[in-house]
Parts: sequence; structure tokens; C-alpha cells
Amino acid sequence: MQTQITRAADRGLKDIGWLQSNFTLSFGPYANPVRNGFGLLKVFNDDFVKPGGGFGIHGHANMEIISVLLAGTMNHKDTLGYSEVVTAGGVQIMSAGAGLRHEEHNVGDDEVNFLQIWIEPKLQNVGPRYQRRQFPEEKRRNRLTTIVSNEEGTAHCWINQNAKLALGHYEQPTTVDYRFNPLNKMVFLFVISGTVAVAGQQLAARDSVGIWETDAISLETGADTRFLLIEAPINH
Repeated sequence: MQTQITRAADRGLKDIGWLQSNFTLSFGPYANPVRNGFGLLKVFNDDFVKPGGGFGIHGHANMEIISVLLAGTMNHKDTLGYSEVVTAGGVQIMSAGAGLRHEEHNVGDDEVNFLQIWIEPKLQNVGPRYQRRQFPEEKRRNRLTTIVSNEEGTAHCWINQNAKLALGHYEQPTTVDYRFNPLNKMVFLFVISGTVAVAGQQLAARDSVGIWETDAISLETGADTRFLLIEAPINH
């Protein structure tokens, strides 16, 4: 088993007033050759947006873009015709494919916190697609809930890549065993709140670890712990 840990305090930071972005992987103004992506996971940003702030209309192509809204209320508008409001517990994906443009703004009274995740796609230049699902916390306590998969279904979002994302929320200390296909696969764990012990390391809130060269991990969670688990290919 191989691991790569990033502590919360070691992340890159961009603070422009209305936006505070914490970069686990190289992105925008933050360039770290040791963290220039992790497998096909290319971007992992922990973003905070003040009321009234937001991202104006801009474009993407050939990237699977996932947003996990942890707190607050944001809108979403895109060139596919979607216009909606996303609240805490919402997960949205954009399979950008051949290209689309979108905008997102904090339309609530409280600060927004969301995780912005980019994964390279399996197929290039496919038709762009947007999807949103809601995952209320009261319906996923004390379990691991799949929020994104490469398989179509009504219970989660699906993307153009052999990847899987799951949210965990455990109220009491718990052991969570997770198995995955070791063939060209890695796992990335991000602690949202609480603590997780894995691979002999203790992780606190906003710490993360990438794990590969194994087919299983065992997580020891602390009380009232929330985390995001990403399983994705190492190479195309």
C-alpha cells in the first residue's frame, strides 16, 4: 500500500475576498509538482463563497466536473438550458464533453462551502450533460452513500469515467471497510469534519490522503465524522 497525505494547513490558498479556495492539488495560482493531480483526479478544491459572490459565465470542455454542496445555497445556469437553485446536500455534475458554459453564485444569506472536483473523462468530445441529485444528511447517517458513479441510475449522479464518489457520515466511532478493484484504481479520502484513522495515519478535518497499490482500506472514524471517498483510475 502506498499513501500520500496532504494536511489541511499544507494546501494552497487563494483568498480574493468573496472567494476563499483551498487547493489540495495544483490549480490556478497554486502549482505544486508533487501534487499535480492524483491519477485522473485533477482538481480538488475546498471553496468558500460569501453571499453575493460567484463565478460568472465561463466554459469547460472534456472534463467531468462535480460539485458537492456542504453548506449554503447556490444557483446554477448553463448553456444547456438548466437554471436552478442547489441547497446543502446537493451534488451536481457537468460532463462537459464537447463544451458548455455555466455560472454559479451564492444566492443565500449564508456563506457557501462546496467541494469542486474535476476528473478526466473516459471518452472525449461527447455530448455535454448536466445532472443534480439531492442527498439530505438525515437520509445518509451512519452509512456510506454513493453520490456519483459511472453507472446510470436514479439514486446517484453518473459521469463519463470509471469512478465512484461516496459520502460517509458516522455519529459514533465506527470501522468502515472499503474494497475496490486494484487494477489501475486508487482511492482519495477527504475528511470534512471529525477524524479518520487509515493506513496507520490519523487525519483531522480537511486533511486528505491518496491510497494505491492495495485493494482494500479500513477506516476508523471518530464521533460525528463526515468524509468524502473518491475511487478513480490511475491512468487512462
